[in-house]
Amino acid sequence: MHQTHKNIEADNGDWAVEASGLIKVFGDNRAVDGVNLNVRAGTIYGVLGPNGAGKTTTIRMLATLLRPDAGSARIFGHDVVKESQIVRQLIGVTGQYASVDESLSATENLIIFARLLGLGRSEARHKAEALLEEFGLSEAARRPLKNFSGGMRRRLDLAASLIAQPPLIFLDEPTTGLDPRTRSQMWDTMRRLVKTGSTVLLTTQYLEEADQLADRIAVIDHGRVVAEGTVDELKASVGTSTLHLRVQNLQDIENARQTIEQVLKIHSNVSYEAGKITAPMANVDKVTDLLIALRESGIHLAEMSVQKPTLDEVFLTITGHGVKEDPLQVSYEAEEVKV
Repeated sequence: MHQTHKNIEADNGDWAVEASGLIKVFGDNRAVDGVNLNVRAGTIYGVLGPNGAGKTTTIRMLATLLRPDAGSARIFGHDVVKESQIVRQLIGVTGQYASVDESLSATENLIIFARLLGLGRSEARHKAEALLEEFGLSEAARRPLKNFSGGMRRRLDLAASLIAQPPLIFLDEPTTGLDPRTRSQMWDTMRRLVKTGSTVLLTTQYLEEADQLADRIAVIDHGRVVAEGTVDELKASVGTSTLHLRVQNLQDIENARQTIEQVLKIHSNVSYEAGKITAPMANVDKVTDLLIALRESGIHLAEMSVQKPTLDEVFLTITGHGVKEDPLQVSYEAEEVKV
């Protein structure tokens, strides 16, 4: 049953997800308040937002686990409400398949999943062993699941969702609480999934994760998409890059500052201390002209860099607050998951 859309290839122009005006209300809380998303097949799409922003509720509606109060969504052209059975054959959702039996080993659980999906006994065992190896769980494969740590459970959860190799995989904060090494392994796995033709929709609170992985990002805050685009587009939307420069000789710093102001045509916002100069740089191409001018003035540099705005700055500018949210919003997220 999972072969329906094996002909969907990466970057073939198909839309994996088309959501329009999605709304979900819990009591007085509009957890999702008119979300629009368009995810191209064969990409990693990041949904970035704080706790309580509506990320999990949006995923649950797209994955047919929660019925929208309003709006519509299609997965590879299939309506999530009217064609939910077809949609379920096309997707994998982490968190959905945690285990069938806590007393069984990781290997036994994965084999059962594989058998339920129609794989033969030998193929199911081979698939289970390959996935456990990929997720660094081979040594713990014979342990009962009840003895697994949170990070191990998270990795097994993703392994289980990949048994069917679905065209679209929803990863709802898949690396929360993981150590840096395991998180990096998960990132590599996500990249490999896309190379082999899957599409990944990833929700995360980690700005670095979105920056590293996502082809496009939607920033969700208070149930709405408040910004959408590539990482570079989002960074460019909040302002200019920043020039950081340090001179070798402190006596050159005033000359360097004047040169920067002349070449970059700016007469304010240039700051300097302890031999370091910081200045806004609207046109990065000007860096070549600046280096030539500094050399002609006999000013030697110890270091220089041009940095784009960080995603953290993007988030702060767009939403007016950081990614971490207040306890009230956290309680909303807990309410979402229970429904």
